[in-house]
Amino acid sequence: MESSPCSIPSGFIGGLGEAFYEGWGVPDTPWFLFLSIAALAILFSLAAIRWPYVGGGILIAAGIAFAIWWLLPGIKSGFYSFGIALERLLLSGGFTLVGALFILDAKINPCPTEDDRPWAKKHLRTLLAVGIPLLTGLVVAAYNLPTVLTRVDDGDRSARLIEGNGVSLIWAPNGPGWNLKQDFGGYPSWRSLATYGLEVQGLETNINSNEADMAATSVCVYLSEDGTTLMDEPQYIWRMPTVDEIARSLSRHGINAGCTWDGEVGRMDCDLTPDKETPLWAPDEPPVYFWTANAYDDETLITSAILDLSHISLRPGATPVMATAVCGNLKETADFNH
Repeated sequence: MESSPCSIPSGFIGGLGEAFYEGWGVPDTPWFLFLSIAALAILFSLAAIRWPYVGGGILIAAGIAFAIWWLLPGIKSGFYSFGIALERLLLSGGFTLVGALFILDAKINPCPTEDDRPWAKKHLRTLLAVGIPLLTGLVVAAYNLPTVLTRVDDGDRSARLIEGNGVSLIWAPNGPGWNLKQDFGGYPSWRSLATYGLEVQGLETNINSNEADMAATSVCVYLSEDGTTLMDEPQYIWRMPTVDEIARSLSRHGINAGCTWDGEVGRMDCDLTPDKETPLWAPDEPPVYFWTANAYDDETLITSAILDLSHISLRPGATPVMATAVCGNLKETADFNH
């Protein structure tokens, strides 16, 4: 029996992909941190090749720890959909299964005391355990580098007028109406954004919420006219834009991406693939998602539509993710000068 020489190549693919998508150019989350799981997977594989029982045990323990630390809390909180939970389960189970295969292989095929095979054949597992992930990394890097190296960032984080594709809105500047990072280092949930002005004003709340709350009591409606300050009373100058409005405002290299939303979850139709660029995005800030005004009630849980560049998904409204509010100004835009 030949156990797998490369325990989690998918971990390397996912980690490297996120390094470009979430970590590139962001000081708070350097891209190399996203490679830690993949690097550990390679090290565990090498340990299992050299010491099957010890390394296999480490892989089994890592799979169990991954499930306890990441998978089970996400399922319990409702953060993961069935598809995402299944993907995480395969990753966690992959560690455990490969570790068991290494131990089983060591029992069935103990290493001979003398091995006169050619060097390359004798070390084939090691070569594959290192070579396959590195080759995969080169392919992923070659695919993503042209995009991240040509990202447009004009450095302007003030209020911006974005016109085109049937939408004309002024978008809030950096501050409480955009990139509203919290003291714990993350970002508020959709529910806390929607119920900001209900009862005890603030973002720490367990009150349920819906689209009407987002329109009437959200953070956006408390923004001052210049979008830099949260007022004590609602101003109703700004609001949370819809999925369609954000989609139609996406761009790449200063050109409207031509995206439209058909109301379905999944990838949108776009003339260009939008990227994390100004004026709507900030390439050097962590958020990679935008909360939207759209919400759905399945009678047990309020979920909100969340926009991830050209992809629409639903997330539990009570769960904080790396998503930011992005407030749009309903005022007449003709006199906006910037």
